[in-house]
Amino acid sequence: MLNHAKYNSISIIIKEFFKKVMKFLKFTFFISLICILTTSCKYYEKVDQRQMPDGAKAKARKNVDEGKGVSLGSMLGKRGGGSFEFSSSNPLWRASLETLEFLPMTTVDYSGGMIITDWYSDDGREEQSIKITVRFLSNEISSTSVKVIVHRKDCKSQNNCSVNVVENSKISQELHSVILRKAAKIDKESKKKKKN
Repeated sequence: MLNHAKYNSISIIIKEFFKKVMKFLKFTFFISLICILTTSCKYYEKVDQRQMPDGAKAKARKNVDEGKGVSLGSMLGKRGGGSFEFSSSNPLWRASLETLEFLPMTTVDYSGGMIITDWYSDDGREEQSIKITVRFLSNEISSTSVKVIVHRKDCKSQNNCSVNVVENSKISQELHSVILRKAAKIDKESKKKKKN
């Protein structure tokens, strides 16, 4: 009977020891986890959005240049295709904005290369209005670089309207040629300024 009592007291001591060890390990794990999570966090820095690049490709390129990312193309020695950077220095972009400046704009997307006007009616009537979309397909000043799409909205009543794309309209052809002429003129003037 004495051995059995001795055995019970030893097993109770061992159980208590393991409970304390487990409690210590849980506490240590919890503290370690908190330390890891809090020390890996970085405080937010104030960022001037004017200094940040526009568009996903520009941001990705900036991250790769700063060593924050990996570019498989550069690792394999491959070069990408053409780049389409639309900004105020782009003659096509400037010419399009100057040509459409009398219209209210809904979308002016430099990185996407698209300008979309709001619905516009020349005589102020609500029954018929147009919306113009200008898409930039490349930076070069050529007839295939810009696509002008005209949508016409015809309304019988305020809630009964139909919208159609106007194929080969005189408006789209005129806008297309005006944009190309202005772009050529802007490009010529900027090249002349660079020489001087």
